[in-house]
Amino acid sequence: MADKVIQGETKLKIGDIAPEFALPAQDGKKIRLSDYKGKKNVMLAFYPQDFTPVCSHQLPSYSKQVEKFEKLNTQVLAIGVASIPVHIAWIDSLGGLDYPLLADWVPYAEVSKKYDAFIPRIGFGKRAIFIIDKQGIIRYIDIPHELNQGPPDEDKIFKALEELQD
Repeated sequence: MADKVIQGETKLKIGDIAPEFALPAQDGKKIRLSDYKGKKNVMLAFYPQDFTPVCSHQLPSYSKQVEKFEKLNTQVLAIGVASIPVHIAWIDSLGGLDYPLLADWVPYAEVSKKYDAFIPRIGFGKRAIFIIDKQGIIRYIDIPHELNQGPPDEDKIFKALEELQD
């Protein structure tokens, strides 16, 4: 795989088994990473906070490209540290999303912490992308250094996903 971007701090590395999780989505269904094992690649998109400018641009951009993700046999899962009611209000304000938005709320930020995608001193998630292949192996990591930095480079994300195709 070409440019496997690793920025910021994380104890997880390319080639590690992705930590399992089970979180509720905006529709109340519980989603597990293992639901996709052997079936689809997964792009986890951790983000800092609902209702913030960069996040309000980033998440809808993935929704607009959901067909491209589907062609690459990839399920997008966004993970935020807000509750389901806050996620629902935000999704409504965005005009909807075409993929699950998971609530890493109780216990607070447990999954985000497993992925080193949480900043405890301020209580925000990090902006982080993890691409996990069908076998559950991490194949790409992008964690920008600054919260206000724009969203991760989508061209690099799609290039990494293209390289996972059989």
